[in-house]
Amino acid sequence: MTGILVAAAIVGGVGLFIGVFLGVSQKQFAVEVDEREEAITGVLPGNNCGGCGYAGCSGLAAAIVKGEAPVNACPVGGAPVAAKVGAIMGQEAGETVHMTAFVKCAGTCEKAKENYKYTGTKDCVMVNMMQNGGPKACTFGCLGEGSCVAACPFDAIHIQDGIAVVDKDACKACGKCVAACPRHLIELVPYDQKHLVQCSSLDKGKDVMSVCSVGCIGCKMCERVCEFDAVTVTNNVAHIDPEKCTNCGKCAEKCPKKIIS
Repeated sequence: MTGILVAAAIVGGVGLFIGVFLGVSQKQFAVEVDEREEAITGVLPGNNCGGCGYAGCSGLAAAIVKGEAPVNACPVGGAPVAAKVGAIMGQEAGETVHMTAFVKCAGTCEKAKENYKYTGTKDCVMVNMMQNGGPKACTFGCLGEGSCVAACPFDAIHIQDGIAVVDKDACKACGKCVAACPRHLIELVPYDQKHLVQCSSLDKGKDVMSVCSVGCIGCKMCERVCEFDAVTVTNNVAHIDPEKCTNCGKCAEKCPKKIIS
């Protein structure tokens, strides 16, 4: 009986010592957190998507408080969240452009030719390393295996008829799909931009037409008709500068392949 009491006393004493030690250590080594950081974390969406370039919403909040990131750095929250963060920091949020992802390919199953049929793992990175860069004859087109779909945390992009298609209203412009595409076919563009070139092929016109019925042939008709110097054809493919474009639509009307969407 005495042995049991002694053992219980020893265990109790050790437990008491550890408790006191941890309590003192917690106060001694406690790291003070800026109240603004906690407040900003509270108004951020909490998706932890990494679209801001930081490791989650708490990482962005810490960067904003330190002055390392602007108050409108959250692409998911947009202008409403930027205004709240700005109020916490006592700063003007500034103008926030609503962005969305855009896939620069219109080569659907009907319009783009295939060299062979592929059955296997649905992963664009893997398929891109296969023979001739995958089954599609166009080596610049969307592979359609859905790596971007798997990467999107907002269910805003899906494979339709062999190519990735973005739901603009669901997209939060986090950039996950941009990073996931091995062919770099996805870019972030202003939500209100009405005219964009849905092709990325760098091949010459004749080669483009041999593999895709809607690919850009680099004819420069869009470039010549634009009055605002917003359209340029470089490396056989047209590109529209959203900052210069007025959405007049003349380039789309003139395009013989109707690839300006």
